[in-house]
Amino acid sequence: MSHADDHEGTRRDFLYYATAGAGAVATGAAVWPLVNQMNPSADVQALSSIRVDVGGVEPGTQLTVKWLGKPVFIRRRTPDEIEEARAVDVSALPDPVARNANLPDAEATDANRALDEQEEWLVMIGVCTHLGCVPLGDGAGDFNGWFCPCHGSHYDTAGRIRKGPAPENLAVPVAEFLDETTIKLG
Repeated sequence: MSHADDHEGTRRDFLYYATAGAGAVATGAAVWPLVNQMNPSADVQALSSIRVDVGGVEPGTQLTVKWLGKPVFIRRRTPDEIEEARAVDVSALPDPVARNANLPDAEATDANRALDEQEEWLVMIGVCTHLGCVPLGDGAGDFNGWFCPCHGSHYDTAGRIRKGPAPENLAVPVAEFLDETTIKLG
C-alpha cells in the first residue's frame, strides 16, 4: 500500500461523510415543514388558557364555559353536596381514579377532585366519558350530580361515575384560582 492510497482513502471517507451530512440536512429541511404543520394554530394557542370570573356564582349553582371546544362545568357546591361527596367509599366506585390533570394517578376522593381546600369549587370537563355527550347538571341523576340522558350515565356531586355505561369519571382540567373570583383554565 503506497502513501498515495492512504490519501485516496481519506478523500473517499471525507466525500462519504460530507455527502451523508448534506443528505441529513436536506432531509431535515424537507421534513420540518411537515412536522411543524402539526403544531396548534395561533387561534388554538390563544384559547389554550382562559380566565373565568366566578364572582356571581352562588352556592348550589354552576357556570358552563367553553374551553378548547369543550364545555367545562364550574360548580360552587353547597355544604350538603360536599358532605355527600365526602361520604362515598372510593373503593366501591366503578372508576377509583381522580382523573385530575393536576394529580395524575390520584385516588378519586372528593378532595382530589375539588379545586380549593374547602372543596367548595368543582371544575370538570362536561363531556360524558361514554360517547362524548354533555350531561345535565344541577342535581340530576340518581346521585344528585350530573346525568347523561343519552345512555343513562349517572355522576355524583364530585363528578364521579356511579351508574351507567360511562367507564371513567368526568375529567378535571388544569385549573387554579388567580384571585378570589377568577379561575384560570389551562
